[in-house]
Amino acid sequence: MIVNITLPDTSYDITIDKLQTLTINKKVVVVTNPTISKLHLEYLLLKLDIKDLSVVTIPDGEQYKHMQTIEDILEHCFEHKLNRSSMLIAFGGGVIGDMTGFAASIYQRGIDFIQIPTTLLSQVDASVGGKTGVNNKFGKNLVGAFHQPKAVLIDPSFLNTLPPREFSAGIAEIIKMAVCFNKDYFEWLENNDLRDDENIKVAIQKSVETKAWVVSQDEKEKGLRAALNYGHTFGHVIENETNYNTYLHGEAVGIGICMANDTSVKIGIMTQEESDRVKNLLKKYDIPTTYKIKDVEDFYEHFFLDKKSLDNKIKFIFAQGLGDCRITDEVSKEDIISVLKAF
Repeated sequence: MIVNITLPDTSYDITIDKLQTLTINKKVVVVTNPTISKLHLEYLLLKLDIKDLSVVTIPDGEQYKHMQTIEDILEHCFEHKLNRSSMLIAFGGGVIGDMTGFAASIYQRGIDFIQIPTTLLSQVDASVGGKTGVNNKFGKNLVGAFHQPKAVLIDPSFLNTLPPREFSAGIAEIIKMAVCFNKDYFEWLENNDLRDDENIKVAIQKSVETKAWVVSQDEKEKGLRAALNYGHTFGHVIENETNYNTYLHGEAVGIGICMANDTSVKIGIMTQEESDRVKNLLKKYDIPTTYKIKDVEDFYEHFFLDKKSLDNKIKFIFAQGLGDCRITDEVSKEDIISVLKAF
């Protein structure tokens, strides 16, 4: 299965299938982490026909998604004398993909990279669309670049070794796509179990097609693409508050979806019954839906560090029923605070 994404300056294929032999006649660095290296690196190397190949292994976890790790990747590239025609391969989850893409975007002012995502979250969302970056003390992905990959190679068999919690975290992003863009898809998710091998392949395809459609219309997130951050405005604050070591990204997004939906219900663009259906679908896969906010005002102030905020106004993405969404900065502080107090 191939999904093409066409943008003003480039186009590339997203292939959903067993990994085929990849022949590259240039210097290549594979970026991965110890977990993926132990599980899958041997398999990957069998599929790579590359004369000059090296591997850099960086620490595993969101807490290492910072500039020092980027420096480590770049140092490896310089030591191995990569040039402007060289290439990086991101082999891992969303953290690896984001950092590899960012390193590729700034090494000698930009080189090519390929995404080979190994987690469900990265296969259905993070690997597609060219968003790259790192976190800092102010928030998530606040330093980065739009840098599109040359190809995305999605092999669903990597999911066989994914821990259940990581698998569920990826499902949160699948649910996000359906709630915002496709009611029929949401209802399909309600009626099918994604733990089934064939169902998860269908879900990957539907999610990638949705993401590709959105990105092709709005690559740099000037409008529609911001809707893909449904649940993230709240979720990023949760991740920042908990130092990126309590919740997986998808888990924080799941909680953020519930916070966003409670707000949608409050301002009258979603029914309680629709909100409950989304929450029940999250719960079906053990995705957390509750969070204890220690300081409501402090939580609210964190919103202003969000990349979508502009001119001291917070831009929120809310579900508008099921299958549609609204991007707005017209929600009152009182309404948001009221929802946050319930948490």
